[in-house]
Amino acid sequence: MTRFFLSGLFILLLNGSILFGQESVEFPQKLDQKGFRGIIAKSGNLYISGQPDDSSFSWLKQQGVRTIINLRTDQEMNNRDYVPFDEKALLENLGLSYIHIPLGGENNPYTPQALNTFAESINKAEGKVLLHCTVAWRASHMWAAYLVKYKGFSTEKAIEYAKAINFGELPIEGLLGNKVKIILE
Repeated sequence: MTRFFLSGLFILLLNGSILFGQESVEFPQKLDQKGFRGIIAKSGNLYISGQPDDSSFSWLKQQGVRTIINLRTDQEMNNRDYVPFDEKALLENLGLSYIHIPLGGENNPYTPQALNTFAESINKAEGKVLLHCTVAWRASHMWAAYLVKYKGFSTEKAIEYAKAINFGELPIEGLLGNKVKIILE
């Protein structure tokens, strides 16, 4: 009887995880691919990177990426010294979807709405997705927040995953010589 109950419970839990999309999240792997400022990493169907050069979008398309989510501000994207092409127009020409969620500075604060927009974009995306900013720092933070809010990760585990990309170290940890534990209220 107990064996039957446990088997049934296991099947119910397995079906629940499939129905509610709580699939496992792969630990990010850094890729040895030129054309990305800083880094490009992959976790499942999500690529996270620094600013791609114009030729890298064709490579991404070959990998199955169909949606590009850009976290850079308008001011950054309009600076042709740093981004010498119109990313949105280039992606339209390649037939890729472009989503712009500018983050950084007082005009583009880090907000729950920005995270919700990212989550909605991931859920609606067909094919693989690239999330990028300048050097993958903001992208790593966005992904960590997504893992906590939408995938049930602890903040520690989400930060561990994001540090494998370019989350960076918390300056307070260096100053104190100890790890800091972040607890959500």
